[in-house]
Amino acid sequence: MVKLLSLVWGALVVGHVVSKDIYADKRRISLGTGSDVWMDEAEIHALVRNNQRFRDITDMGPQVERSRASNMSVFPTKVTQQAVVNPLLRQVSDTVPQNVLRNLTSFHNRYYNGDFGRQSSEYLFQTVSTILGKHGQVTRFAHKFPQSSVIARIEGTSQGSVVVVSAHQDSINQMDHTARAPGADDDGSGSVAILEAMRVLVQSNVRLHNSVEFHWYAGEEGGLLGSTDVVRAYANTSVVADLHLDMVGFPASPPAVGIVTDYTDSSTSNLVRQLVRAYTDLPTADFTCGYACSDHASWHDAGVRSALPFESQFLDYNNNIHSPNDAFSTVDFAHLLKFVNIALGFIVEVAGVEA
Repeated sequence: MVKLLSLVWGALVVGHVVSKDIYADKRRISLGTGSDVWMDEAEIHALVRNNQRFRDITDMGPQVERSRASNMSVFPTKVTQQAVVNPLLRQVSDTVPQNVLRNLTSFHNRYYNGDFGRQSSEYLFQTVSTILGKHGQVTRFAHKFPQSSVIARIEGTSQGSVVVVSAHQDSINQMDHTARAPGADDDGSGSVAILEAMRVLVQSNVRLHNSVEFHWYAGEEGGLLGSTDVVRAYANTSVVADLHLDMVGFPASPPAVGIVTDYTDSSTSNLVRQLVRAYTDLPTADFTCGYACSDHASWHDAGVRSALPFESQFLDYNNNIHSPNDAFSTVDFAHLLKFVNIALGFIVEVAGVEA
């Protein structure tokens, strides 16, 4: 039996489902063809092996039909906070991203429904807690599988809305979910990028108007499982927008920032384009995933603004992912740090700054 806990600190959920057998019953899987199929664990793993795009919608509930308050909240249309952001960018370093990514990729894999996924999420929780210190709150968000999502919250001067910056922490080997999957780019790169953005922010004197949360989702590779749970738990929270970083360390040639234009909204994507121009030396290139390709889609389907800036202009450029070849040595940290810049710019512009 699945039991739900509802203890909440403001927007910060500190408990959720306590069952740990997500595949005890068949799951409702969307294949993007207009019809859904109920599948067991073996059938879902077969989808992964065959590189078939899918989404687990078992626990989505009615949230896809609900319009959220973010559609009515004030949202910036241009970059205006360069005087605040530029000093932050001078503090960005690859030291913490390199150290943490080396440790994340040392796990055999970070498969959400196994013990390595549990261990890696505990390592991430401890790492985030150490960096955040007394500047905020960190919580484990439990799911129906062993890996927990990790959520860090920095309070703004207003107790109203929340800005979310996110990545997914899990990895998977496409051919065998028990096999080696370092997941350096997918999505260790996004995970350490938002961690570095958080580190720079907490070590600054910047006072934000809205609260900011950093989310490291579990179970993305299982069909957006972790973000689906988190978004559902935030149904009564005013979330201004989500900036999601999934794969930011493997640039194409020539390098560019890809802007995903499906399962996102135009206002947030337009702001991201401006942030790229203001705080990096890269061009942008629009493209579509053609499906709900990462956790930004969970927010989008709940009526919350979302954006996904991607490492290149080609969705499938990195052929190493979902295999043992997605290794630490393949990550371009200079490229990755440009997404830290984007994240810091996003936080300051969208959360707002107190004088």
